[in-house]
Amino acid sequence: MGSRSAARNNRIRQEIAAEAARIIATEGQRSYLAAKEKAARRVGASTRTNLPSNAEVEQALREWQHLYGGAEHEHTLFELREAAASAMRFLAEFRPRLVGPVLEGTADEHSRISLHVFADDPDAVVHFLMERHVPFSQETRRIRWHDGSGRDLEIIVIEGGGHAVELIQMIGPDARQAPPSPIDGRTQRRAGLTEVERLAADSAPVHDDQLEW
Repeated sequence: MGSRSAARNNRIRQEIAAEAARIIATEGQRSYLAAKEKAARRVGASTRTNLPSNAEVEQALREWQHLYGGAEHEHTLFELREAAASAMRFLAEFRPRLVGPVLEGTADEHSRISLHVFADDPDAVVHFLMERHVPFSQETRRIRWHDGSGRDLEIIVIEGGGHAVELIQMIGPDARQAPPSPIDGRTQRRAGLTEVERLAADSAPVHDDQLEW
């Protein structure tokens, strides 16, 4: 009885993960929790128990994009990585590092480009943008740190090439450690400009005249 119940629960988790992935991919939902709760309601499951982890949803999202994203997803990822590299060159003095879905390959047309930018002065990036007449908005994002405590990240959002770029400010010596990933809680992976340029080249769409048989 126990094994059948466990199998049923596992099947429900997989259904929720698959539906949450579809919601993220097609409806522009950025919150994994909101996508999971919406998916649970759609499959007739509880929104309080048996929800899949964010890592399970991300794996389902990768599978969905592999099956249904095709050339369109590849082209979107290429454009986002090209735009990320351009923004990183513009912000070179702040040692930008790419993080999140654009780096990991799960981004879509709804995704922001997320960059960590480093400065000792918390106003340095704002002054840099104002001097160059670049419009921006500011946000604060509450996250859970590695030790379980809550921290606020100060974020500056700019637009470039039709894409939203969020500049997550890493201020002072505490910025040496990357924040936890919202997917699995591990330290976020960061990539410098050279790696981003390589990733952009790797994700460039292949035209028919480039194919080799």
